[in-house]
Amino acid sequence: MAFLSPFEMILAILGFFIVFFYSFRRTDSFPTNWPFLGMLPGLLAFVDSIHERTANLLGLTGGTFVFKGPWFINMDMVNTADPANVHHIMSSNFSNFPKGPEFLKIFDVLGDGIFNSDEEMWKRQRKLARVLINHNRFKKYLFDTSRKKVSDGIVVFLKNAAKLGLVVDLQDMFQRYTFDTTCVLITGYDPGCLSTDLPEVPFATALDNAEEAIFRRHVIPKSIWKLQKLFNVGYEKKLKEAWVTLDEITNKYITMKREELEKKKGNIASIEKEEEEDEGADLLTSYMNEDETTSVGLEPDDKFLRDTIINLMLAGRDTTSSALTWFIWMVSQHPKIAKRIREELTTILNPKDVERQHLFTIDEVSKLPYLHGALCEALRLYPPVPIQHKEPIQPDTLPSGIKVKPGMKIVISMYAMGRMKFIWGDDCLEFKPERWFTEKGTIKHEPSYKFFAFNAGPRTCLGKDVAFTQMKTVGATIIHNFSVEVIEGHVVEPNVSIILYMKHGLKARISQRWS
Repeated sequence: MAFLSPFEMILAILGFFIVFFYSFRRTDSFPTNWPFLGMLPGLLAFVDSIHERTANLLGLTGGTFVFKGPWFINMDMVNTADPANVHHIMSSNFSNFPKGPEFLKIFDVLGDGIFNSDEEMWKRQRKLARVLINHNRFKKYLFDTSRKKVSDGIVVFLKNAAKLGLVVDLQDMFQRYTFDTTCVLITGYDPGCLSTDLPEVPFATALDNAEEAIFRRHVIPKSIWKLQKLFNVGYEKKLKEAWVTLDEITNKYITMKREELEKKKGNIASIEKEEEEDEGADLLTSYMNEDETTSVGLEPDDKFLRDTIINLMLAGRDTTSSALTWFIWMVSQHPKIAKRIREELTTILNPKDVERQHLFTIDEVSKLPYLHGALCEALRLYPPVPIQHKEPIQPDTLPSGIKVKPGMKIVISMYAMGRMKFIWGDDCLEFKPERWFTEKGTIKHEPSYKFFAFNAGPRTCLGKDVAFTQMKTVGATIIHNFSVEVIEGHVVEPNVSIILYMKHGLKARISQRWS
């Protein structure tokens, strides 16, 4: 009887595992439910392209499928992109689907902030946030801060890149822009990240690492990531290190702000009325105002302020920079759409400003329906937050007929929703700003449970108007003043995180349209 040599045996084993692994990589079939292992092998095989794989599966199954986890752990999940299910979970039966204790464990780095909280604590935080964000004082601060960062940050950066013929990472630029503006709006301090020397940003790096680790917690068994956490290895080690950095920097801002406010005590009587109106425009100052905070039953101690800063930084920095990155890329790939946007921009300009540099104001960009439609299209295809998960506290039946019970995770894929033919039609993968217009030419309103980029129901994003304001002013300024050419061969694909960034950034050359 002939025996295999050690070399032949190694080749045979290696060949087996290659065939075994790639059997899970078929994108045109439903994952196999293996004995003991369930569908976990198929999930892990696609973990680096999980968003596309989920969209393919939901397309094959009509918008909802049940993922069966290994027999020995509680990992069964309902995956859905069905608007009827979303409406049921986020609106009509909202009280049965809180964030829950499991959500808090996965997103523990966010503490007890508004994203993690439920019931009364969530209501109090949302009520206070709504009051502060909608205050005219804050809106003025927002407009002034955003305009200054566009003119002194983005425009200067892109002019320098164009002059020197540099290849720049626009995603990094947008992250720096939104980090600076969000930091100013929340804490009152400008970290100065968006400059030509591109300084290191420890807080931003820590957020990126934390978000990636949080996403991994969604796709591997809880027992595995808890072991990684116990032994301080893998993504859990990166999360722990990120947590330390986030705590150090937020505590520094809190200490600086307390000292600043303490110095101002006793000088209030001498402050001019105009200065008095501007003072406290940043959110941290407002949150430290005990009259405002305690009025809704919250205590502005260091823990509350730390959690609030990190939650708001996550919302303001990451979602807007993600949206801008995908939007500018999509426009750069569709010259006819870029031309339409530029033509629309000329309609609101004075003739003398049509062919020279112009920074667009809030009032100007509010009159640009085609730009609004193009932004909505980018958000539909590339929502900044690609997934959301919920758990019922009572047994329930979703409109799609799936029965759910306590402890069963429900994952809503916003990324997949924008790619469902039964929602958006056969042309769902096309970038078509026109789909956002009625026959009369006005902006079409799509229900939030269909266009889910800003959440839906009682948890609809409070910063929606703020985000659109920033995206329109930045988008209009870049498209009018510059041309963007993505470098040849650059691979554009989503990363694996709770925020939908480009895995390899957005590398491009910039040219000025006006001398």
